[in-house]
Amino acid sequence: MNFSRELLKGNTDSLLLYLINCQPTYGYQIIKELEKRSNGYFQFREGTLYPALHRLERSELIRGRWQKLPNGQERRYYYITRKGQQALAKRLAVWRDFSTAVKSIIQLETT
Repeated sequence: MNFSRELLKGNTDSLLLYLINCQPTYGYQIIKELEKRSNGYFQFREGTLYPALHRLERSELIRGRWQKLPNGQERRYYYITRKGQQALAKRLAVWRDFSTAVKSIIQLETT
């Protein structure tokens, strides 16, 4: 069993909501930001990212809007909704509690 894959699957939406909450962003930028902030640990593919973004849109946690760039191309930017901010706050609280509980069980001894 690939444990890191299972952990990612359970936390993808929270990671995306957090980044979109920081600033409106588009797909490729999300992929690069996740990779940068995790020092290369997270390497999302489009096949993982876009289904998750569409799922968050259907749940009304984010909304996407096409914007025209100066060169005439269009790019879809994602914005967090109020409902998304509330969901993110709840998810972060649960994650902090979970993380604290795990750390209290798995204490690394310092010598």
